[in-house]
Amino acid sequence: MMMSGKLMPYMQLMRLDRPIGILLLLWPTLAALWIAAEGVPDIDVLFIFTLGVIVMRSAGCVINDYADRNIDGHIARTQNRPLATGALSEYDALKLFAILGIVAFILVLFLNELTVLMSIIGLFLAASYPFMKRYTYFPQVYLGAAFGWAIPMAFAAQTGEVPAIAWLLFVANVVWSTIYDTFYAMADREDDIVVGVKSTAVLFGQDDKAITAILQIVFALTMLLIGSQLAFSFVYYVAVLVVLGLFVYQQRLIRNREPAKCIQAFLNNNWVGAILFVGIVTHYALLTS
Repeated sequence: MMMSGKLMPYMQLMRLDRPIGILLLLWPTLAALWIAAEGVPDIDVLFIFTLGVIVMRSAGCVINDYADRNIDGHIARTQNRPLATGALSEYDALKLFAILGIVAFILVLFLNELTVLMSIIGLFLAASYPFMKRYTYFPQVYLGAAFGWAIPMAFAAQTGEVPAIAWLLFVANVVWSTIYDTFYAMADREDDIVVGVKSTAVLFGQDDKAITAILQIVFALTMLLIGSQLAFSFVYYVAVLVVLGLFVYQQRLIRNREPAKCIQAFLNNNWVGAILFVGIVTHYALLTS
């Protein structure tokens, strides 16, 4: 059992004190459910996926900190994490990860067989992502796949199949995740280079602003294509236009590559996901009104 004195370190290990990761995973998952259902999804599916997002994001943070337990102490932003400070042990982290994994699997058992089978891939992506930064400069792309896997799973759970539009949404999410996680990695770039951690921020170097701007344009164009394919109404396109404005703001934030401003640009992506979701929900609400 978790001792009461360790409650806060456990919450910090799961990042429950910093819910931005949950939100960045939740918005595209909810959007996928609304599109799959062409309106409000089944309540049981909505509940399971919302709770599943919280559980799996928490599990991903736990295994991430376990993977980085010998690195975090050398990086200014992460040196106070529970495993780095010794507030929790490696065994504590592995035990918590196992518990969260079991809870997630129990949740998915209430869904159809296709979703259960797809959840195995989702668990593999979440568990393996933290180790990618040792082997590739594209862990941000891998994160996008791990986060985005909830999208085809949402379609499978709601409709029993995964249509082409689900995979287009998945690709869009990979691009978007690469953008905001590159901003996040830019804040740690100097420390990452010293300890030998790979990231798109390290790979892009002085071209980081230009490449993230190009990716933002690609993401916006992909979302416009999705809107066209689904015959969305004007409210959705207004949402995409607002997102473009947010992207301009994010580029202004990172223009001097100040770590605090890069983190601010990363955090601002919560509004990107929220606004697109609101645009999708509003479209379907207007159809039924």
